Amino acid sequence: MSSKNVHMANAFDPSSIDLIPSEVRAMVDRRNRVLAPSYRLFYQEPVEIIRGSGVRLFDSQGRSYLDAYNNVPAVGHANPHVTQAVCEQMSRLNTHTRYVTMPIIEYSERLLGLFPDEIQQVIFACTGSEAVDLALRIAKYETGKEGIIVTRNAYHGTTTEAATISPSLGPHRPVANWVRYVDAPDTSAEGSDAGPLLAARVAEAIAELEADGVGFAALIVDSIFSSDGLQTDPAGFLEPVARVVHAAGGLYIADEVQPGFGRTGESWWGFARHGIVPDLVVLGKPMGNGLPISAVLGRPEVLDRFGKDMRYFNTFGGNSVSIAAANAVLDVIEDQDLLGNAKRVGKNLGSGLREIAQNYPMLSAVRGCGLFYGVDVTDASGTGRADQAGAVRIVNGLRSRRVLISSSGKDENVLKIRPPLVFSGSDLQEFLESFRAVMEDLHG
Repeated sequence: MSSKNVHMANAFDPSSIDLIPSEVRAMVDRRNRVLAPSYRLFYQEPVEIIRGSGVRLFDSQGRSYLDAYNNVPAVGHANPHVTQAVCEQMSRLNTHTRYVTMPIIEYSERLLGLFPDEIQQVIFACTGSEAVDLALRIAKYETGKEGIIVTRNAYHGTTTEAATISPSLGPHRPVANWVRYVDAPDTSAEGSDAGPLLAARVAEAIAELEADGVGFAALIVDSIFSSDGLQTDPAGFLEPVARVVHAAGGLYIADEVQPGFGRTGESWWGFARHGIVPDLVVLGKPMGNGLPISAVLGRPEVLDRFGKDMRYFNTFGGNSVSIAAANAVLDVIEDQDLLGNAKRVGKNLGSGLREIAQNYPMLSAVRGCGLFYGVDVTDASGTGRADQAGAVRIVNGLRSRRVLISSSGKDENVLKIRPPLVFSGSDLQEFLESFRAVMEDLHG
């Protein structure tokens, strides 16, 4: 069973509105009158939130929810250091990049210092979708070809171009003859063969693009395959894929919106786990802890001709306030050793999930690294068939215990656990206790 629409399995069903508390029902009714139907709410009983702090969200009744899902507030909801930096900058100046201002220079130098030496320049935008759109433009202009390869359930954004390479948006998204889809790796089943098998599929798609006269411009990959059910190990499996891309004259674009900024606990960027250096890198959401800032970073030889020939200007891309937020995010990650925290707490998250899974056959695989894990929910009889309904029950069981996660994968049967980077050992214990209790409830 597959919804074929992003976030549909874990979406609130409007037909059940009479079953939710009256005060929330009234707000949902008002929301539905003014917001277009393209919007979705999470959970069978939507969560009303009025404030956040760290890894906690709070509703109007003062009830606390443990946030084990949101990566956008990477250093925690309402982080005080980020808040102070934003307020101070807003009180001084907020302008675009056509004036000489020191903060954007200093931040760019600092950000690029976290990348391999080959990545030397950056272009700022406001959203991950904009950054993806720009990366595709650059790749097509540099190569003189149109073809883009993505995984079959990828999500890369919501602009027309980004939506066209986001098959997880469902069957009614834009389609184009310049896109080719390849099956994502199934690392639980393929193991050490995952890399060579993916490389072979990419090579086949490249040959098809060339044969059709479209030509091959780039492969874009979310370095942690979040929408493809989270595929992380063995580290290094993307290296043969990058070799195939470069041998064909194409560009390798690393989408680091989700795995970036220390999420994996092993390095600043997800691609680094695989021993590769991309041609272009896309950053977004967590970069400014929720403020509108994103970026495309790349090799100078890739950015040079586009930069000279094309007029690109984004009024709010790299604005002074968003740069202040982004700089403050780096402060917090470094000062609080959040990469180390992601590694330490993430290791215990993985072992805790595997320990629980041993007792429940429906939890058939646990994958992840750092503070990003996926758990496959399948038919408990051992057929291996995806159990989307079971995943929905677990997600909503946790929600009823005020712990927030979601689901992912082409069949939306993969539990998606991705808390802010400030998730602590005590937060983890609360999460595991709640997860264990939900599983006991389901099998009581």
